[in-house]
Amino acid sequence: MGEIAIVIKARNKPGVLRDITDLMAKCGINITYTYLFIEEKELASVYMELEYVKNVERFIENIRNFREVTSVDVHRSLGEIYGKRIIIIGGGAQVAMVAQGAITEADRHNIRGERISVDTIPLVGENELAEAVSAVGRLPRVGALVLAGSLMGGKISQALDEIKKDHEVIVISLNMPGSVTQRADLVVTDPVQAGVMAVMAVADTAIFDIKKLGEKRF
Repeated sequence: MGEIAIVIKARNKPGVLRDITDLMAKCGINITYTYLFIEEKELASVYMELEYVKNVERFIENIRNFREVTSVDVHRSLGEIYGKRIIIIGGGAQVAMVAQGAITEADRHNIRGERISVDTIPLVGENELAEAVSAVGRLPRVGALVLAGSLMGGKISQALDEIKKDHEVIVISLNMPGSVTQRADLVVTDPVQAGVMAVMAVADTAIFDIKKLGEKRF
């Protein structure tokens, strides 16, 4: 496939990104992921993951020949480094306990060659939680979402319906009042166990399939 990841540093001027992507299109290169941020007022960094790069050295040299480009570096992709992501959203105490289980289990699989990372955000408020759940659909490489709180429903459940409709993400909820438990693929009472099961559900090095479970609630 000729897959590579690159970081391009260039002067922050109109048309620079257009010229770079135009070259990629002419070379038949497909952009699978990109992220742009401003490092300084006059300097921007663009991270890109690319496929169908036939001649990496020649392609990198062509990018470096752009007058506005200051440097180009080749890296391993974020998928290779950080792998699948477990997202934990909810109350601070519950999030911390779920993270404990997820990090402990992820460590076991990562030692065996897997790549699983854990992201957390403690939040309160229906609107804030619904917004965070909705944003999961815009994050790359999400394998599982764990909802860790004491009461979740309403707008949070609506946001959950939206991401489950458009994205393949496993949803695990702690056992709590509210309608999110009806939307979740799995409901777990023990927060540490919820974190462990979230990692097991997405790990290639684990033999665990939520769809084969006879029960949904534990």
